[in-house]
Amino acid sequence: MAYLAVTGATKQFGDFRALDDVSIAVERGEFFTLLGPSGCGKTTLLRSIAGFNDLTSGSITLDGSDLRKIPPHKRDIGMVFQDYAVFPHLSVFDNVAFGLKPRKVAAPEVKKRVGEALAAVRLTALAERMPAAMSGGQQQRIGIARAMVINPRLLLMDEPLSNLDAKLRIELREEIRDIQKQIDIAAIYVTHDQEEALAISDRICVMSAGHVEQIGTPQQIYGDPQTIFVARFVGTLNTLAPGAALGKLVSDLRLPADGIEAWAARPERLELAEPGQTAPEGAASLAGSVTKYTYLGREAHVQVETEAGPLIVQLADPGMGGGLGSGRKVSVVIRRDALMGFDAAGKRVATEA
Repeated sequence: MAYLAVTGATKQFGDFRALDDVSIAVERGEFFTLLGPSGCGKTTLLRSIAGFNDLTSGSITLDGSDLRKIPPHKRDIGMVFQDYAVFPHLSVFDNVAFGLKPRKVAAPEVKKRVGEALAAVRLTALAERMPAAMSGGQQQRIGIARAMVINPRLLLMDEPLSNLDAKLRIELREEIRDIQKQIDIAAIYVTHDQEEALAISDRICVMSAGHVEQIGTPQQIYGDPQTIFVARFVGTLNTLAPGAALGKLVSDLRLPADGIEAWAARPERLELAEPGQTAPEGAASLAGSVTKYTYLGREAHVQVETEAGPLIVQLADPGMGGGLGSGRKVSVVIRRDALMGFDAAGKRVATEA
């Protein structure tokens, strides 16, 4: 049995269904991320686990206990919020120790546990400082330490990095992952940032309109999306325009066409070749011309207008030159295993030979 199990979770706010029969399972020590756009239900699900919202129907169990029967303050769940939620009139030490007071923890134990929590987030030297004199990243570390110090059974984080600048987000997300591994606690992390989710998660649950689209490892979510929503939301996706050119491409690649409404491919799975160059075995090509070249350092994105619509091709090693200016004639090479097919409902269709 999973350490945390949410089964058939439904949450109704008047006529609006924020959660629609959601089921997830989280294992001990797992870093599990809820990923999706604003309004998809991820924060509602997190708050239901914390006890701030009660479900309309469904169950939530943690280590065998029914959480819906336990008030929020007795669930032993640590929560890290988006807005830091530090107390400005308390020192860093007292902020972190705050959750231990209602638990009547003895003073020596408070000192020990707060010291360990501050060491984990690298704030030991700032224990007596006031939060107003600290950076956003440091204040968020206070929130993480305060959530950890109660020795929670589960750690919940609601977009904890969204108020930070891009560079600090990257630094702190790695620290959060390292801390979670160090204390070996199950964690549920809410974000709308796909790169963040891919970088730090053991598994990801992609949500849309109150329901689960797909649950899997970062590699499965990006490399093997099961719905066109997941494919579009996580990463860049080329969708080929229907028509004679696409029909010939599918036929040349000996792919099944029945039941498939949309064909798509990731930019990095496409290749560029000279115009008219014969495609290698197991591949076919589309004639086109470059409309835009974007150099990004480690890679470059080349936008090509083809017979099957505009496509973006990612070059892993763009080099120092260009040579792919607007108007340049090229061929876009597409291998059989690069194309993903989706049915009218947006579900992935198996296309293996």
